[in-house]
Amino acid sequence: MVTAAQPHALPATGVPSVRAAAVRHLGPNWYAAVMGTAIVANAGATLPAGFPGLRTGCTVVWALSCVALVAVLAARALHWTHHRDQARAHLLDPAVAPFYGCLSMALLAVGAGTLLVGRDWIGLGAAVAVDTVLFVAGTAVGLAAAVAIPYLMVVRHRIEPGQASPVWLLPVVAPMVSAAVGPLLVPHLPAGQWQESFLFVCYAMFGLSLLATLVMLPVIFARLVTAGPLPLLLTPTLFLVLGPLGQSTTAANKFADVAGGVLPASYAHGFTAFAVLYGVPVMGFAMLWLAFALAMVVRARREGMGFAMTWWAFTFPVGTCVTGAEGLGKHTGLAVFDGLALVLYAALVAAWAVASVRTIRGLLDGRLLAAPGTPRTP
Repeated sequence: MVTAAQPHALPATGVPSVRAAAVRHLGPNWYAAVMGTAIVANAGATLPAGFPGLRTGCTVVWALSCVALVAVLAARALHWTHHRDQARAHLLDPAVAPFYGCLSMALLAVGAGTLLVGRDWIGLGAAVAVDTVLFVAGTAVGLAAAVAIPYLMVVRHRIEPGQASPVWLLPVVAPMVSAAVGPLLVPHLPAGQWQESFLFVCYAMFGLSLLATLVMLPVIFARLVTAGPLPLLLTPTLFLVLGPLGQSTTAANKFADVAGGVLPASYAHGFTAFAVLYGVPVMGFAMLWLAFALAMVVRARREGMGFAMTWWAFTFPVGTCVTGAEGLGKHTGLAVFDGLALVLYAALVAAWAVASVRTIRGLLDGRLLAAPGTPRTP
């Protein structure tokens, strides 16, 4: 497995700039910080119970996610411009390549937040335009990653037994994010064929992502029961399994939200029934997996698990469960789902705060941008 490239040669024009050198080891996993920030705003915008200042706070967090997206896009552009050898090494590393799915989800999450809360500051017209651009770009990247990364895993990567990881879900779950946030744009499309076709395209992406996830999950769980716990720093990635579970529940409920004014009554009723009949058991399994993943994290923490960028796995996947529970509360009218959404949102905010502080600290002291294997001071 490729873990690091050889030190890069200096370009003919001279010594690389300090900024370019700093991003040599900045991989696509950094988009997870953008996703984790955006979901705090998106999930908070639709909570079943409002709190004073909640929407303003969500809008501020959305603005932070926009800044983070621009910063990471710029850093990754520098990375590809000045360190193409390392970028190619990332694509050939089965532990890193799946994170290219995070680019898609970062674009989609920020776009959805623009339409949910950003419109308060920039206006509805601008919000629709921004979300449209980010949705198209994010969906294109997500569909490409869903094909290209598994292709590389089969053709170019040399994966050994016991290397299966929840990280493998990242490229195939990206289209599910498109399916979940796409319905937000339906009311802004021309009525008739445009709205119907777009909704069914989102539903198709729901299906392709769900089936791909069902292929991956047994492999991941089999690795756990046959090879034992993941390495300590990778243990937080167990939370990634919550992503397709919560996001698919969210998508099913979003379809039901908009189907009534778009599709024939029989289809609309079917989507509403599907949202509950699918979402409730899947959310139940998500809570089972949450308990399992939490127990594994507690175990890893006791054995000395330190901070790494994998801690951002505590944010976005949990946020999808928040939005999934919100949707179920809306369509069942049951307070238990509203309560679950509030509890999970509190956990999400706490996890985001910890991950944000530790990430900023790691950036300031340079540890998070150091080459893999560089000794770290406590």
